[in-house]
Amino acid sequence: MSGASASTGAGGGSIGLPGDPPGGRRALGVWGLGVGVYFVAIIFRTSLGVAGIDAAERFHINASALSTFSILQLLVYAGMQIPVGLMVDRLGTKKVLAMGVVLFTVGQFGFAFSHSYAMALASRALLGSGDAMTFISVLRLGSRWFPARRGPMIAQVAALFGMAGNLVSTMLLARLLHSAGWERTFAGSALAGVAVLALLLIFLKDHPEGYEPAPHPHVGKGFVRRQIALAWREPGTRIGMWVHFTTQFPAMVFLLLWGMPFLVESQGLARGTAGELLTLVVLSNMAIGLVYGQVIGRHHGARLPIAFGTIAATATLWALTIFWPGADRAPMWLLVVLCVVLGACGPASMIGFDFARPANPPERQGTASGIVNMGGFIATMTTLLAVGVLLDATGNSYRTAFASVFVLEALGLSQILRLRARAHRRERERVLASRVETVHVPA
Repeated sequence: MSGASASTGAGGGSIGLPGDPPGGRRALGVWGLGVGVYFVAIIFRTSLGVAGIDAAERFHINASALSTFSILQLLVYAGMQIPVGLMVDRLGTKKVLAMGVVLFTVGQFGFAFSHSYAMALASRALLGSGDAMTFISVLRLGSRWFPARRGPMIAQVAALFGMAGNLVSTMLLARLLHSAGWERTFAGSALAGVAVLALLLIFLKDHPEGYEPAPHPHVGKGFVRRQIALAWREPGTRIGMWVHFTTQFPAMVFLLLWGMPFLVESQGLARGTAGELLTLVVLSNMAIGLVYGQVIGRHHGARLPIAFGTIAATATLWALTIFWPGADRAPMWLLVVLCVVLGACGPASMIGFDFARPANPPERQGTASGIVNMGGFIATMTTLLAVGVLLDATGNSYRTAFASVFVLEALGLSQILRLRARAHRRERERVLASRVETVHVPA
């Protein structure tokens, strides 16, 4: 099974090999439940993005302290990616997802009733711990229930539903904050975690019957080090991490925390209008994700051109917006175009997993996905901190603070360019080897 899945994914072809999971309605139902857990996690993760101004007032904090909320949450998230990947490989999806739901639900309840900055920070850290266990688990669930050739599309659709969770934050939670208040809004949303936990425990299964993964030994610390080393040694894992690093963070920074303050305080928009622009980022993400998934599923060679195009478009629109000549405020049409382009960042970041997936066997998928997923969140965390510090240092100059985005984009792009030839050569060797194994008939 593992060899079939890996070679099919690597080749990107449409021919199923023996051992591929069958897919079908049952697979959609089980995988859909996992995606539902991810959907709720994204609502909780992004809820601070529409409550940043309210949080600053509630806890009496400045821009740097406000950014610490998201930085701590993402620090925990990024730091847990490799451990979570190892847990998924060893314990399976159901157990890890269940632990994640418990943690992020308790964190959301805690944030609802926090009256001190310290308690709120602890709650966001707990939320980040649970959130960290969701997406890698959903990717693993998809690979266990669907044929490998469906991998790119399954990953993009999972991300699409995650962005739907972001849509709930921007459209629903933002309004509830001003009608129901802080505690009712956050505590009420936390009940969704209780609901998905019950469904998960009753209905979710790690894999179809008859498609159990082959057992492999786990030998303490030596196994952990070897698992990480083997995943990192693959050029596909490393280029996947840098693609994720470079493409994801501009939109994450905008949606998680600094988009609303920038649009309201720097661009002079009403909160309602700013919320609509954040919603536009999410809607654009969902539409572009479907397109990217279809294109990459059919043409594996389109991965890097799509990533490079997204990076170039994002940098161009970001620069035009913050350096618009003659005025501090960009025209509305430019803000709209910026938000549409930022919507491509999430789908482009998923390309990182499309490099790592065929480069690693099934028993190492969780670990490799964890390494890739660290990329974008490390970049996001770094930029969130840089923006907060620069805003305080420059008297709220968003032009200076938002320019920090270009430093991270340049770093990531240089690493992608350095690794692309090596990753392409390794993948071609793997595809050729899988074809030889497929046609070989023993004497």
